[in-house]
Amino acid sequence: MESVLALRGLVLLRDSVEWEGRSLLKALIKKAALGGEQVHILGCEVSEEEFRAGFDSSINSRLVYYDLFRDPLNWAQTGEALPGGPLGALQAMCERTDPGPVTVALDSLSWLLLRLPCAALCQALCAMSRQHACRGGGPAAEQLCVLGLLHRELHGPGPMGALSSLAQAEVTLSGTAGQASAHMLRRRPRQRPTLETLWFSVLPDLSLDLQGGPPLESQPHPDPHTPQVDPASHLTFNLHLSKREREAKDSLTLPFQFSSEKQQALLRPGPSPATSRIFYEPDAFDDLDPEDPDGDLDV
Repeated sequence: MESVLALRGLVLLRDSVEWEGRSLLKALIKKAALGGEQVHILGCEVSEEEFRAGFDSSINSRLVYYDLFRDPLNWAQTGEALPGGPLGALQAMCERTDPGPVTVALDSLSWLLLRLPCAALCQALCAMSRQHACRGGGPAAEQLCVLGLLHRELHGPGPMGALSSLAQAEVTLSGTAGQASAHMLRRRPRQRPTLETLWFSVLPDLSLDLQGGPPLESQPHPDPHTPQVDPASHLTFNLHLSKREREAKDSLTLPFQFSSEKQQALLRPGPSPATSRIFYEPDAFDDLDPEDPDGDLDV
């Protein structure tokens, strides 16, 4: 899982109803915090208490949390709501970061995408990278990592394609027999995209446990007591050739084959063929126009 932990830029965590991605998001947040990075979280779908559950006190003290779940429209007017709504929250997150490596977690991109125009959200994500690059003085891809949780059943191909075009990596979660897998598509500048499949599990302390492959019980094993069935036994035609049919097939010369007889016939000098001529008698209904010979073809 080190390849996932080393991702920078915009990283899409694409989960589904069967395989949720918030556990993986929190595991990546924990790893970034332990690595000394600044971690800013925009919480939209669950409360701050629920999101912080599972982190110990040392990790929670390093997380800067922006709460859009409690009062996203500032109806309570308590003064705690973020100014400017979701777009203002994204801008505020970038302005409050210090120079150096930063991990920004969006829980979730789907919540933002359902409430904001897709173009405005994409522009805000690009602006985050540019602003942090100016503040840090280095390439944005090396300084900033944006982890966006995306519920892929909620969106059509248009918004998904727009976000994919901005992402440096896409991690699609799936699995089998209770074992989760991450199919990671990674894009690097001036390099071909790479695809990697990782099997993992998230431990109760939100640590990642990398597995070597799918569980053994999910891999198919042939039963030695099951009789082998010939797939061609019930066909209405024969797939096999008899000895006589094979000999006839091998002795047949196809018209496009350049055999030795054809070679000799071409190399042997012979009488030149007579010049052929075509005589055409115009019909009474023919409309011949020398300036437009193809006029009857309607072209």
